[in-house]
Amino acid sequence: MYGKTETSCIVGIDGERVIVEADYGDGLPEFAMVGFLSSEVKEARERVRAALKNSGIVVPPGRLTVNLSPADLKKQGNSFDLPIAVAIMVALGILPQENVNGFLLIGEISLEGELRSVNGTLSHVLAARERGIRACILPKANAREGAVLSAVDVYGFETLREVLLFLLDPSGTEPVRAEPERREEYRYAMDFSEILGQESVKRAAAVASAGMHGLLMIGPPGSGKTLTARRIPTILPPLSEAEQIECSKIHSVAGTLDRESGLIRMRPFRSPHQTVTASGLIGGGTIPKPGEMSLAHNGVLFLDELAEHNRNTLDLLRNPLEDKKITISRLNSSCVFPTKVMLVCAMNPCKCGYYPGSRCHCSERDVRRYLSHISKPLLDRIDITVEVPAVSIEELERKGRTATSEEMRALVIRAWEIQKERYKGRKDVFNAHLEGSEVRKYCETGPEGRELLRRSFESLGLSVRAHDRILKVARTVADMDGAEKITTAHLAEAISYRSLDRKFWTG
Repeated sequence: MYGKTETSCIVGIDGERVIVEADYGDGLPEFAMVGFLSSEVKEARERVRAALKNSGIVVPPGRLTVNLSPADLKKQGNSFDLPIAVAIMVALGILPQENVNGFLLIGEISLEGELRSVNGTLSHVLAARERGIRACILPKANAREGAVLSAVDVYGFETLREVLLFLLDPSGTEPVRAEPERREEYRYAMDFSEILGQESVKRAAAVASAGMHGLLMIGPPGSGKTLTARRIPTILPPLSEAEQIECSKIHSVAGTLDRESGLIRMRPFRSPHQTVTASGLIGGGTIPKPGEMSLAHNGVLFLDELAEHNRNTLDLLRNPLEDKKITISRLNSSCVFPTKVMLVCAMNPCKCGYYPGSRCHCSERDVRRYLSHISKPLLDRIDITVEVPAVSIEELERKGRTATSEEMRALVIRAWEIQKERYKGRKDVFNAHLEGSEVRKYCETGPEGRELLRRSFESLGLSVRAHDRILKVARTVADMDGAEKITTAHLAEAISYRSLDRKFWTG
């Protein structure tokens, strides 16, 4: 007898269709599984055999063959137990095939028949929706996560026996419904108004946020670099529905998604430690998984103590920052993870942190060695560099009004709306993502601006990439002012954000 179920396999962050076939017939007792299987999928044979027995389902002696197709797709992960078990039940005549058709099944099964949660649920359900499948059967622990998507009914169960009873008679069982979003819950607990002084740093953070430019803050310990970085998400516009799903898919595959909330509602903020490995930062592993850069997709990737990171690891950021994706190739597959992030970095100017003041005890050689941890090609890809000086006691005690996150966010949102309208029809709608001829088309300057840029190019020793990035930052400054054309004032501000390159790296 023959049975068939449908499931999916995670490749990168997407679900690929997999058909599970089971054939039962006479012959010597054997349970064979084929279909280009990884070791954890092969082990499903023993889990499913024990789960069926402990769920009261008798498998008579005979030859049982299970095939997972397509045969050229490597099957990896722990989500195939449930579809294998149900396909076997159909092959044994316990379930009619027509009762199983139209369902996508995923889930790991314990030896006693309990359904356990799996990663990548959102990708599985999205794959079902794209293929027109009407419903998904999941472990109960994953049901709320899968139910956030429309057009697909999601049913969650705790045991294999519950799944069997449901497929025999689905009447009376309602699909899981996602709770409506309560926007008041998604408010940040911090605000830019809590940072005293550092108005120029706040301005640089707002400009960087308005155009999704990279930001590097350099200053002594305790000057407010980390405080500023952690408040940048508070001035970014909220995620759109498409961005929420895209971010949630990545975190679902990585196993970092809060299954109770179902979707990520706030822009990600990731801050990996300096000891992060290359695969931890950009992704990888035997079974490729998203790294911190992909987990920060559509949000902020914050690298604190930048010069303490491994230089070779930092240099791996260069291509993903330009391409906004990372491709990880293995012998049998290739995975693509999105990496559209706002890179924010903070660092001390030297080992002790007080260069070039009188408190610094580092030699010039020590300073150069410390700063050399950041390569020039990576520095070129960071649009805005700003110095964060120590705050004086007078500034701390000064009573006066300072900009709030809400006010700064209004400026950022206005700039975002201008960019969306200007770049309508393009996939990327931020000034930081302009390329080649687009820079010359959208970032035109007058004769005075060109002369100012020419002088700066020579005096600062800028690269061609830095030249274009100055123009893109100037375009963002103009957008924040609501100006159609880039003026010399906008250009001068953008140039000032590159002047520290010479002070610290070539001065």
